[in-house]
Amino acid sequence: MSEHAALLDVAREAVAKATAIVRSRPSFSVSAKGDRDLVTDVDTAVEDALREFLTAETPEIGVLGEERGRSGDGGGRWWALDPIDGTANFARGIPLCGISLALVDGEHSTVAAIALPYLGVTYTAARGEGAFANGERVGASAATEMSDAMIAVGDFAIGRLAEEKNATRLRLLSDLGARAQKIRMLGTAAIDLSWVADGKLDAALILSNNPWDTMAGVLLVREAGGAVVDRDGSEHTVGSSSTIAVAAGLRKEIVDALDRAYGVVR
Repeated sequence: MSEHAALLDVAREAVAKATAIVRSRPSFSVSAKGDRDLVTDVDTAVEDALREFLTAETPEIGVLGEERGRSGDGGGRWWALDPIDGTANFARGIPLCGISLALVDGEHSTVAAIALPYLGVTYTAARGEGAFANGERVGASAATEMSDAMIAVGDFAIGRLAEEKNATRLRLLSDLGARAQKIRMLGTAAIDLSWVADGKLDAALILSNNPWDTMAGVLLVREAGGAVVDRDGSEHTVGSSSTIAVAAGLRKEIVDALDRAYGVVR
């Protein structure tokens, strides 16, 4: 078994453990961790359990989690973990949330697993091996016309500079809304990116790049034949400012729309 295959088995087992925790907790506590930003005790329970599991299984690899930060020295390799992506949905009983886990090596992810605990689907990928949903290969959309495109847009900004950032988002929504088939705001990058990989969405525009949110989904989209770029159309890396996942045939139109929203002239 190759190293990537072995590590994918670890990732798959980790998100299965997380799914069991999420689905076994009928009640939970919710608290604020910032401006309109929530955390539940299920988020922390999942992260603590997966940190313990990953550290035991792969002690040579570090971990970066949304709730507990970074631990371990992986020499450039680390697990990027979001224990519940879409916490606000989860806290309200909306079944659109996911557990996102990626192995990051240098600037890119090489292994990914995203479990959607209330939808019964686990998406997996290893670099060069394709993308899968419950073991069945998936592929990105073949759309080439904006009028055929269903596009997910990430949440509005909160906190510092939110007003300025949201003015840009509103310009982008106006532009896309006038030309795309439909716009969706699902509230979870894990689902946005998984569904681009699965061809259910034609693009997902996430104007931020927290690695625990995005790095698993980025690999899924690429392995499914889609494109993932930064806001300016350059190659997406762990250090990018934005995460723009798109069917390859719509890449230029989406980047052009972003340029207009940000007032960029090329």
